[in-house]
Amino acid sequence: MTQARIGIDVGGTNTDAVVMRAGEVAACAKVPTTADVTSGIVAALEEVLRLVDGPVAAVMIGTTQFTNAVVERSGLEPVAVVRLGAPATESLPPLVDWPESLARSILSEAWILPGGHEFDGRELTPLSEPDLRRAARAIRSAGSRSVAVSAVFSPIDPSSELRAAAILSEELPGADISLSHLVGGRLGLLERENATVLNAALLRLGRETIERFERSATEAGIDAPLYLTQNDGTLMSAGYAARHPVTTFASGPANSIRGAAYLSGIQDGFVVDVGGTTTDVGALVHGFPRQAALGVEVGGVRTNFRMPDLYSIGLGGGSVVDFDPPRVGPRSVGYRITEEALSFGGKTLTATDVAVALGRARVGDVWPAVQVERGDLESALRTIDLTLEAAVDRMRTRAGAAPVVAVGGGSFLVPDDLPGAAEVIRPPHASVANAVGAAIAQVSGEVDRIVSLDGVTREQAMQRCRQEAVARAEQAGAAAGSAAIVDQEEVPLAYLPSNAIRVRMKAVGDVPL
Repeated sequence: MTQARIGIDVGGTNTDAVVMRAGEVAACAKVPTTADVTSGIVAALEEVLRLVDGPVAAVMIGTTQFTNAVVERSGLEPVAVVRLGAPATESLPPLVDWPESLARSILSEAWILPGGHEFDGRELTPLSEPDLRRAARAIRSAGSRSVAVSAVFSPIDPSSELRAAAILSEELPGADISLSHLVGGRLGLLERENATVLNAALLRLGRETIERFERSATEAGIDAPLYLTQNDGTLMSAGYAARHPVTTFASGPANSIRGAAYLSGIQDGFVVDVGGTTTDVGALVHGFPRQAALGVEVGGVRTNFRMPDLYSIGLGGGSVVDFDPPRVGPRSVGYRITEEALSFGGKTLTATDVAVALGRARVGDVWPAVQVERGDLESALRTIDLTLEAAVDRMRTRAGAAPVVAVGGGSFLVPDDLPGAAEVIRPPHASVANAVGAAIAQVSGEVDRIVSLDGVTREQAMQRCRQEAVARAEQAGAAAGSAAIVDQEEVPLAYLPSNAIRVRMKAVGDVPL
């Protein structure tokens, strides 16, 4: 029997699970998300495993737990920050652009020391071992157990960070040390440093969370590797995720976009993912989420993560409908929809109830007698349609109609004749597209480099970047020999004092089965 892959996605309202076998959805389940997240995952696993038999090759989970920890300021460890780039980088101290409350809860020590490199690999300032050892002793005295190290242009030459990590490990046995060239991976120093500090603050929570996920799978009788989804729609092994928890940020919308592409067969177009509380609109480019051009803020912190380019609105199946003044959302009953919505016997008029009353959807148990004028219901439905139309228009980068794939538990809210859409596609299993996206995902690795072409040919430089991207994909858990380049970008840099180009490259490989 063909081995199965189980995909799980944890949303704000529901936790979805699917079993994929031979490329098809063999079973699916949708259960309410729980406050501790883990018990909801266990319930979803048990539900789908009751529906199918046979061996399981791998379990893929997309979770919001680490994003929530940053937003809610909970479960974060104090972090000592070491920046290698003095004196050139002393004008802007670490965490300078962070919300004060978050910086105060995380930052324990901050040191700016000599080190780092120029864009072409030349040493910026020599690394000072005595300064590093003095900083390590101060960090030890302060009781910090988590350290974030970032150096100028470390994605080009990581030797400063690696040597600093070795010295800090000698002085701080057992400490967690996050290195920016492994976490952020891209060039901007402040954004990369921010990402590294967040990663360091989340390491303990990451280990504990992933241990719970692995225990949940074991309790469900599954003996298979565990993977977590990243924010670009790809996977990483559980061990890699425990060391890099920040890369799970925004993985849910990426899962939905990948799942929508897989279920519909559409490689280029738009995806409208309607949940219980919000709707996320994203663009599909060659079957993957279009990436945001600018840095993305998480909990008020500017980062350089490879996030999907999304537009989110406060409209979902549980959105509360008001008539004075006329409004749909952003207030929502969320995961309580089966208790509070009129269609389920509750007392709150929601977007789902409007769709049911006007024949756009058939969900829930009953439609009780309620004094709502048909004209008011039609007005609310027009508001929903106009809101969705405006959201899709906002994501356009060129004129012309394009296909729109409607997914998510509230996808029935999307009208069949959405203006500007070449067609509205509702694929099978659309309500669990996010879990499908997790189940079918591959493992990726990415590099972002400024490469000097003095002394090497362009092809030699590009080949080195390809090899590094493939190596990073394999480090993240891709099967050896399966990774290939799926996206690359090359930008000449005329303002630098040599023949230089900036290269971004992504490799994607298969999960070992």
